[in-house]
Amino acid sequence: MSDNNQTIPFDEALEKLEEIVRQLEDGRLSLEDSMKAFEEGVKLQKLCAAKLSEASQKIELLTKKENGEWGWQEVQPQSPSEDLPEN
Repeated sequence: MSDNNQTIPFDEALEKLEEIVRQLEDGRLSLEDSMKAFEEGVKLQKLCAAKLSEASQKIELLTKKENGEWGWQEVQPQSPSEDLPEN
């Protein structure tokens, strides 16, 4: 995954991941291209998972304020490698 994929929005990363899945399921890629697509897909999956985890943390903080008020607290985003085990 190129460095610019680290900053792409969740929806765009998910679209790219879905396209890779379609290509792999189609079975028309060469073995080498399939491996490259698979590697890119794994990286995109990790990025999507990290973005979902960050969103989940924000929601938990929003609903769990001690004083009973609704509001946002800043959440320090974690890198995908901190959230997910390496394969």
